[in-house]
Amino acid sequence: MFNYIQGKIDEATPAYAVIDCNGVGYLLEISVNTYTQIKDLNEVRLLVHEVIREDAHLLFGFYDESERTMFRLLLGVNGVGVATARIMLSTLTVQELHDAIVQQNARTVQAVKGIGAKTAQRIILELHDKVGESLSVDSSSLPELATTNQRLNEASAALQMLGFAKPTVEKTIATLGKQMPDASVEDLIKQALHMMS
Repeated sequence: MFNYIQGKIDEATPAYAVIDCNGVGYLLEISVNTYTQIKDLNEVRLLVHEVIREDAHLLFGFYDESERTMFRLLLGVNGVGVATARIMLSTLTVQELHDAIVQQNARTVQAVKGIGAKTAQRIILELHDKVGESLSVDSSSLPELATTNQRLNEASAALQMLGFAKPTVEKTIATLGKQMPDASVEDLIKQALHMMS
């Protein structure tokens, strides 16, 4: 079982990263929050959560332990799978999700695509006593240097990789491109996730 993978970043998108570790390229599915932390790095050490199925062997990568811990806590909630947990951690930071659970703010949890009222209440009920008091993550990021079109295309591609329909994504991203011309890829994705929820 993998605990972490360390190596050169061969490719990084808001949905996945390929880490070259001694000539072997590991594809890890990541959240937008992790992408924010690694996008300007050449080498990285990502913590890993492994999911082994009959038809797939998936690796999920996390920049820090707080995000991996939250991901695993979410997976322990009935009705929350890996796709939903990753979208939650792409829509909200670990700190925002932690605060919503502690403060029993179902509205914030429900803002995530695919999370209904019952699931939001279940997440809060089951995790309220489990989340640590000091789960936090530094979500500061450097300005995105890519052109506006590159940012829009990257955000659109990432959202489609997260499972959203292409027509819906393109319409949403086009709207955001006009409203937020200077927004980073991460901000575009987070805002799109809120709009499409």
